[in-house]
Amino acid sequence: MKIPRRIRTLFGALVVSGMVLSGGSPCRAAEEIEGVTAVASQVSKDYIRERLPDGNFRPEYYAFGKGGDWSGALNDFTIDKLTFLDVAHVIAGPLASRQYLSGKDPKSTKLLIMVYWGTTYVPDQPKDSPVYAHLQAAQEQLFISRESSGGRDSGPNAGTASTYHPIPNAITASAEDGLTTAIAAVAAENRLREQQDYLNVKMLGYDSWWDSTDGDKRGTAFEYDRKDLLDEIEDHRYFVVLMAYDFQLLWKEKKHKLLWETRFSISERNNQFDKALPLMAAYASQYFGRASDGLLRTRVPAGRVDIGEVKSLGEVPETNNPVTVQPAAKPQ
Repeated sequence: MKIPRRIRTLFGALVVSGMVLSGGSPCRAAEEIEGVTAVASQVSKDYIRERLPDGNFRPEYYAFGKGGDWSGALNDFTIDKLTFLDVAHVIAGPLASRQYLSGKDPKSTKLLIMVYWGTTYVPDQPKDSPVYAHLQAAQEQLFISRESSGGRDSGPNAGTASTYHPIPNAITASAEDGLTTAIAAVAAENRLREQQDYLNVKMLGYDSWWDSTDGDKRGTAFEYDRKDLLDEIEDHRYFVVLMAYDFQLLWKEKKHKLLWETRFSISERNNQFDKALPLMAAYASQYFGRASDGLLRTRVPAGRVDIGEVKSLGEVPETNNPVTVQPAAKPQ
């Protein structure tokens, strides 16, 4: 992901009481949210949170940065209608529950939290793919051409040589060429499908699972877990990515240092992004600034989140060049 050359940032003041923000309207109950919420978080080895004498985290002040929204292939008013301010506003409450507070003064602001959100793009299922339909048609055409030309299967149970009449005529040869072409097209589509799957894996934070699937796991429980996870990434998913950078380093020296990142998502199926976001963020908040040590998946816990009012906007100075951000390192 890239940080835009000029970053719109959000400074505000929100009042938090437990898991409830002042003002706004409550979201729907968690039991109305279907599917599994997935969370993955990584932290730089250079990032350590300080604690107060009472054991609580020392507050850290942040500014939001607009990373951008990633539109899926489907029209969905529950996410298409939301702006950066809408999404950032919802996430501010769960951040505050971890003592990440919206900064009012750039001099005391420690983090720039870039916010990305959207819906994953997934390729057509094989049953819906024209390429697979063409393969099936090519197989049927070859069978018909062989039958019409008098060809028979020459396997061990196919009968005697006197009943087998291979006739490599032009029709059969053309059908065989068509099947070969269809098989090559399916192989190419499978490669594209794998590439899209990998993009979704990286976006959603499924890396640890994907990288651990090497080896022959057929016939084991792992094989069935892998199928469940593959079904998840090949389904449209709502996601949010938070990437926290050293604000002071960026502001003063125009250098980008990623301190932590958290990725969380849920299936788009039977859900609404604007309703699911508060509960997803509330659950994921326990891993804001904390490593999850891999992919975690769970049902969204019950809860209620009300949204307060955003106060003001500011800007981070323009950098000379856009910088591609690499994933944060896991703690040693």
